[in-house]
Amino acid sequence: MEFSKAERNRCKIKLALQGASGSGKTYSALLIAFGLTGDWSKIAVLDSENGSAHLYSHLGGYYVLNMASPFSPEKYVEAIKTGVEKGFQCLIIDSLSAEWNGSGGILDVHSNIPGNSFTAWAKVTPRHNAFIQSILQSDIHVIATMRSKTEYLMQEKNGKQVPEKVGLKAVQREDTEYEFTVVMELNQRHQATISKDRTGLFVNRPELILSAEIGKEIASWCSSVSVTSSCSREIPPPKEQTFEDLINACETVDALAVLYNDYPEQQAMHRDVFVRRKNQISSMILNLV
Repeated sequence: MEFSKAERNRCKIKLALQGASGSGKTYSALLIAFGLTGDWSKIAVLDSENGSAHLYSHLGGYYVLNMASPFSPEKYVEAIKTGVEKGFQCLIIDSLSAEWNGSGGILDVHSNIPGNSFTAWAKVTPRHNAFIQSILQSDIHVIATMRSKTEYLMQEKNGKQVPEKVGLKAVQREDTEYEFTVVMELNQRHQATISKDRTGLFVNRPELILSAEIGKEIASWCSSVSVTSSCSREIPPPKEQTFEDLINACETVDALAVLYNDYPEQQAMHRDVFVRRKNQISSMILNLV
């Protein structure tokens, strides 16, 4: 066994864009991808959204893989593997939601397995986990879009109350945002708010209009000077009986995400505890508003 110095220039960003239909997820993902790579020919889109990626072909010569149902996790895993082998530097998965609730996706397969729901989940969860791991372990930048469940809220505009479409919960497994380095939420004005950021690039920044410049910032962070690591000794994981206490001690969703990502071996065993604590934190924030 050999430890190596932690270097950000080995990082490949895993970024999620979520929003309601029409919020600009695909377009924004393409601009960020160009900022990350500086070369349209190094960008590929896995398009499960009925060819929406072709709508922006005027931007540059990126590549598209049209994906049709069934949207099985294995099909996505194979597409990601092929994208890496072809030498693309950034892969856009548009969208991650199809693997979850599309035809032939996880929920569809789960509902068609005979027997009780628990047994069915035991069969499909490893397939979904393998898909997520293929994203995280790929040596390539990945931008994943997720559709949000939509609701209309009354907003004041020019002195009048008008209905505005807003995106709520992302259409994917409940804890999916834990897996990404950065999570951005787009509204109908194509403005992005940052709901998770482990880079520190977007701290205290107002709503953003996403552009290639954002991609350049992230690329610079990924390739910045190496940082000193405490890898000179192995940090022992917390004991199993105290890990739940560590989860419950987290005061913010970001802190919870850091703990989740730092101890992958604890994720499956304590998934329900992570989700429960996240919901508690979200409820506390809502009560303060």
